[in-house]
Order: sequence, then C-alpha cells, then structure tokens
Amino acid sequence: MSENDEQQHPEVPQPPHPQRRREPLPESHPKGREDDPRAPEAIRALLESPSYRRADQDTSFLERDESRGLRLNLEYMKPELLLSEHNIKHTIVVFGSTRITEPASARRHVEQLEHQLQGTPADAELQRRLRSAHRILDNSRYYTLAREFGQLVAGSTSGPNDGRLVIMTGGGPGIMEAANRGAFERDALTAGLNIDLPHEQFPNPYISPRLCFRFRYFALRKLHFMRRARALVAFPGGFGTMDELFEALTLIQTRTIRPLPVVLVGRKYWERVIDFEFLMDEGVIDSEDREIFWYAETAQQVWQGILDWYARCDEPLFDRGDGR
Repeated sequence: MSENDEQQHPEVPQPPHPQRRREPLPESHPKGREDDPRAPEAIRALLESPSYRRADQDTSFLERDESRGLRLNLEYMKPELLLSEHNIKHTIVVFGSTRITEPASARRHVEQLEHQLQGTPADAELQRRLRSAHRILDNSRYYTLAREFGQLVAGSTSGPNDGRLVIMTGGGPGIMEAANRGAFERDALTAGLNIDLPHEQFPNPYISPRLCFRFRYFALRKLHFMRRARALVAFPGGFGTMDELFEALTLIQTRTIRPLPVVLVGRKYWERVIDFEFLMDEGVIDSEDREIFWYAETAQQVWQGILDWYARCDEPLFDRGDGR
C-alpha cells in the first residue's frame, strides 16, 4: 500500500469499551499506606465529609433555606414528568372535608360517643362532640355522592390505562377518599396529591400507586391541581376546601386561567357558609362573578352539568379517541 493509500485509508483501532479500561487510571486506587501511613484514614475522612456528597444526593444541602429554589423546581418537575409519562391528559378535581366519612364509620362514631356520654352525661365537651358527630353522620351522604361521582367519571373512559380524564383529589380521607374510591371501583386511574403536614398522615388507599404524589409546598400542589383540570367539584368542607375553592374562583374571575366549570355540591350548606348575594349587594363582586359556579345536589347533576357546560362551549370535555 502506498503512502497516499495509507492517508486515504488509515488503520482504524478497535473501539474502546464504553465502561472498562484495560489499564486503570491512577485515581482508580487510593493512595496506599506504604507511601503514607496516614493516607487511608485521611481518604476515609474525605469520603465521609458532607462536602464530598454529590449535590443531588445530599439531603442536608437540599434542605437548606438557600436550596428552596431547587426544591420548588423539583416539586414541579417530578409530578409533571410522571403525569405526562402515564398519559394523564385531563383531570376533574374534587375537594371536600376530610372529616365527612362513609356512613358506617360515621354511625360507629356516634354510637361510641353516646356510650361515653352515658358515663358522664353532664360533660359539655362530650355533648358538643356528639352534636358534631350527628352532623357528620347526616353529611355522610356526601361521601356516598362523591363516590358515585367518581364512578360516573371513571365510567366515561375506557379502562385501567385511560388517562384522558382522571379524578384527582388531595389524596386524603373523607370526601377525597370517596371520589378516588369511586374511580378505583370502576378499575380506572385515579390521582392524589398529598401534602406534608407536621403530624403524621397517610394517603387514602384508592389512589393509583403510580399517581400518588407527595408535596412539601402548598403552592406547587395548587399548581398541579389546576394544571390539567377540566372541572372543579367542591363538596362541603372547611378551611382547606375554602382555600382551594377561592383560589380557583379568583383565577377564573381575573381570567388568569381559562374558565372551567366549578360546581358546589349541597346548596343549603354553601349558601349558609358563604353569602354570595351579600357580596354582590355590597359591590365587592359583580353579578357575572356569581355565574362562575353553580350548585348541584346529586352525582348525576354534577356530571351532566359539566357535560352541558362544555357543550355550550362547543367543545368536548375530553378527547373521545382511543386514549390508550
């Protein structure tokens, strides 16, 4: 072969192994004791030093105040990626009291308190708790209603892997459990966004394991509630329910987000808790703000109302294609 041929057709070496070397690099072995008796102990101290931990594996570093921006970014990114990977397109978000349990549980609580009160009939605090327990028992019908609603939403899709329309809740007990449970009973995907609290708390058992998330920041949790929401359904509840409800109403009122259906379940409850007519009379909201939401009394009314709302917008609630 001529010199010119060698230049045009050089000899190509065998490609190196992607991980292994034939000869290890010097840094592959720690400095030995034979060269410096103190070296092994010094190296061990370096390897155990917090500064040597890789930043993404250093939980102490990630917990620092200065790392809050990183935590916020991660808390947005993880649910977003996993929801996308599981093809979750749209959600119907359900809120309501964690204290409103299923009827059988509510009835047991009443019976327990009645039994306790027989021993101390003059106990004013126990009397108050029993009155509240009776109210919870009466309101346990909302647990049944939320469960039925979860079944209706799940029944509109095509089965276990259909992410086109998914019930999403705060992941806790009570009304949230009921909505997740209804979807679970129809063998559908169902999501829950738990929040870290100072006391121990658990997600309800009816959330799809791959769609059960845990948040540190309420703000990021709120973002993910609204990120894919096609409707918000608020059952009777307390501070947490009010917080989420008014967040959504304000976003719609100011057109910060595109309007979506907001349904308040139980007119009698909501009209006593919040006097929207008074707010209009006082001029602090407009009459069109009152039109952002409506009331419903049954699961079927909630579901049909959402469908009618989108029909009036001349758009589907969700894509009716294959979805798998």
